[in-house]
Amino acid sequence: MKSDIQIANEITMKNITEVAKNLGIHEDELDLYGKYKAKLSDDLWNRVKDNEDGKLVLVTAINPTPAGEGKTTTTVGLGQALGKLGIKSMIALREPSLGPCMGIKGGAAGGGYAQVVPMEDINLHFTGDIHAVSITHNLLSALIDNHLQQGNLLGIDPRQIVWKRVVDMNDRALRNIIVGLGGRMQGVPREDGFMISVASEVMAILCLSSDIIDLKQRLSQIVIGYTYDKKPVTAGDINAQGAMATLLKEAIKPNLVQTLENTPCIMHGGPFANIAHGCNSLRATKYALKLSDVVVTEAGFGADLGAEKFLDIKCRKGKLTPNAIVIVATVRALKYNGGVNKKELGTKNVEALKKGLVNLERHIENMNKYKVPVVVTLNSFVTDSDEEVAAVKERCNELGAEFALSKVWEHGGDGGIELAKSVLKAIEEKESNFEYLYEDSLSLKDKIKTIATKIYGAKEVTYVSKANIALRKIDEMGLSHLPICIAKTQYSFSDDPKKLGRPEGFEINVREVNLSAGAEFVVVITGNVMTMPGLPKVPSAENIDIDADGKISGLF
Repeated sequence: MKSDIQIANEITMKNITEVAKNLGIHEDELDLYGKYKAKLSDDLWNRVKDNEDGKLVLVTAINPTPAGEGKTTTTVGLGQALGKLGIKSMIALREPSLGPCMGIKGGAAGGGYAQVVPMEDINLHFTGDIHAVSITHNLLSALIDNHLQQGNLLGIDPRQIVWKRVVDMNDRALRNIIVGLGGRMQGVPREDGFMISVASEVMAILCLSSDIIDLKQRLSQIVIGYTYDKKPVTAGDINAQGAMATLLKEAIKPNLVQTLENTPCIMHGGPFANIAHGCNSLRATKYALKLSDVVVTEAGFGADLGAEKFLDIKCRKGKLTPNAIVIVATVRALKYNGGVNKKELGTKNVEALKKGLVNLERHIENMNKYKVPVVVTLNSFVTDSDEEVAAVKERCNELGAEFALSKVWEHGGDGGIELAKSVLKAIEEKESNFEYLYEDSLSLKDKIKTIATKIYGAKEVTYVSKANIALRKIDEMGLSHLPICIAKTQYSFSDDPKKLGRPEGFEINVREVNLSAGAEFVVVITGNVMTMPGLPKVPSAENIDIDADGKISGLF
C-alpha cells in the first residue's frame, strides 16, 4: 500500500479560488497563501453571518492506541462521502502541531484516500498560525521578565509567576529551566519552563475568540502570576494585550484547504485535547455552518476528553448545538482495551475484542447523556477479520446503537457512503435535545466531580493541597462559574493509562489547578500528564527527508 504522502502527491488539487467559488465565496474575500491555501476574510463573515446554520456533526472516538484510531481520517472521509451523496458539506479540523508530527504520530491531516491537502504544508508550517501563537506567548514572557528587570513596579513575586514559555516541539529538556543567569544585566534569576505551543492559553484564546476585539480582551485577562501580597497580575496590567493581538491579526483568520476529492475544509487552531480543550476554532466552525448544509468536525482523542470538552466548553462558549455524534472505534483499539499488547494488535483475537467492547459501551452511554443522536462507526483496517467486525456490529445492535462500517482510508468518499447515510438518517429522523453535562452555577469541585463520576466512572476525586489552594483562590476571584477543562491521559477513562477497558470505582487525583482566565476555563491536571511531551525512542523525524527536487518523504 502506498504511504499517505505518496497518495497525496499523486492527486491533482484544484486552485483554492475554485474550491471557494463552489461555496459561493468571492476571490476578494480570500487572502491567498499560494495556489492551494487561503485565509477567510472578515468581509466574508460580514456577508454570510446572517445565513441559516447548517447541521453540525461531531466525530469522536473510543480510547485509542498510541498510534491513534483514524478519527481525522474518518472525519475527512465522511465529509467526502456526503459530497458524493450531493450534500453541500464542509469539514472543520484542527491544525497539526509539529511536536507529534516529529514525534510518535507522524502527520495529522487524515490518511490513505481520506486526506486534507496540501499535506506537506499542513503538517509543517502551514500558514504560520502556530508560530504566531508561539511568538505571541513568548512576547508576554519577555515582557514579564523585562518588568522584573526594570524595577518591578507591580510587585510581582518571581516565585509565583505561572506563565511559562512555549515552543512547537516535543523537548523534555525544556520542561524545567532557570532564566536570568549571568549577572545583573541579564535579568532576574528565577525558575521557569517550557510547554508545547498548542498547550498555550494563547492557542485556547485564539480558538474561542469571536473577533479581534474579543481576542484582545481575552488576552488582557490572562493571569501571569501574583504579587507578594497574593493579588493576581494580568497581561493587561503590563499592557501586553495590544501587541499580542497585533501579532495574531492574521492567525485569527480561518484557513481554507481541500481534501483529496476537493471537498472544502476549514483548518484552524490546534489546542491539544489531553492538556487543553482539543477543538478547532469557534470562528472556523461558525464560518463552515454559514457556508454549507452539513459540517463535519472532530474533537481530539477519545470522547471522554475531546468530545466532553467540545460539548461542555466549545458549544457552551459558542452557543452551538450538535445534531449528531459519530463515535469511531477500531478492532485494534478494542483489542488493546481488552488487554492485547500493542505489538500483537494485527493478530485475530475475537475474545479480547469482546472483552474490550466495554470501552465502546461506556462511550456510547456517555454521549447519550448529552441527548444528541449517536452513530458508531468501525474504521476498517486491512488486518481486521470478518469475525471481529461482526462481533462489533452485533454488540452495537444489542445496545440499540446505529452502526456503520467505514472504509474511507482505502476507498475515500466511496468507502464512507454507508456511514454518511447513517449520519443523515440520524440528523433527519432523530431530534437533538442537546444539553450540557453540568450548569455554570455548580461549584468548581462539583463540576469536576460530575465529569469524573458521570463520564469517567470514578468513585471519587481527591486533591493535593496546592490544588485545593488554587481552587479556593479562583473562587475568591469570583470565577467559579467557569467551565472545567480536565487534563488526563487519553488512554484510559481513569488518570492511569494502564487501566484500560472500562475501569470502575477508581479515584481521580487532582495534582494541579490552573486558571485560564483569558480562555475562560479552569484547567484541572490529573495523573502524570505533561504539558511538554518528550520524543519517543525512535522519533518520526528520523524518517522524514527531502531530495534535491524538494520532494518530501517519510511524512507519514
